[in-house]
Amino acid sequence: MAWECGIDGCGSVFEDVESAVVHQATEHERRECKVCGTVVPDGYLAIRHAFTDHSRAEYVRAYGANSEDVRKREELLEEIEAEADIQQIAAELKQ
Repeated sequence: MAWECGIDGCGSVFEDVESAVVHQATEHERRECKVCGTVVPDGYLAIRHAFTDHSRAEYVRAYGANSEDVRKREELLEEIEAEADIQQIAAELKQ
């Protein structure tokens, strides 16, 4: 399965999810969380931060999101986390 970077129409394609996440974290600008102000890598890691560290209600209020936006991001998180070796991603990002 190929994984495509969906940030700002980037379109880069990767053979594995880990490479896609590392690409997002290293090749795209970091974003400030609108809930708490923490600066996080864009893409999967930003979504993971928002949905792990904050409630869905906080996310909806801060980002003007609706239930479809939340559902899409939850599905993306589930899909990535079912495939990804999070330890490998963390190790690559620490280098």
